[in-house]
Amino acid sequence: MSTNGELIKGLYAAFARGDVPSVLAAMAPDIVWNEAENFPYADGNPYVGPEAVLNGVFARLGEEWDGFSAVPDEIIDAGDTIVSLGRYGGAPKATGKKISAQFAHVWRLKSGKVTSFQQYTDTLQAVRVMAA
Repeated sequence: MSTNGELIKGLYAAFARGDVPSVLAAMAPDIVWNEAENFPYADGNPYVGPEAVLNGVFARLGEEWDGFSAVPDEIIDAGDTIVSLGRYGGAPKATGKKISAQFAHVWRLKSGKVTSFQQYTDTLQAVRVMAA
């Protein structure tokens, strides 16, 4: 696996530990982050810059979910583009309904920093578990 592949693998591990500062530090200052169309957090797309990702996505996950997780099952290394396939877990605090949704994440990197992120997931499942 390339250095970029190892970096992304490490980002999932940092996120799982709750080490958000390490995840943010791996982002380019002008990262462009897109949640999947129709995903509840796509309301701010595109999120530009680490602070926008922190406030628009990560803070909301922390405030609104119990045990949210993004666990990659496979990381496909194409050099400056990394694709991860995995599953989301956890439950929204408002409903307690558990999610187990497939995801595909497309990460693009330049000079060792994440420059863009695109999420693909089962948006219907997310909306259903978040609905009261």
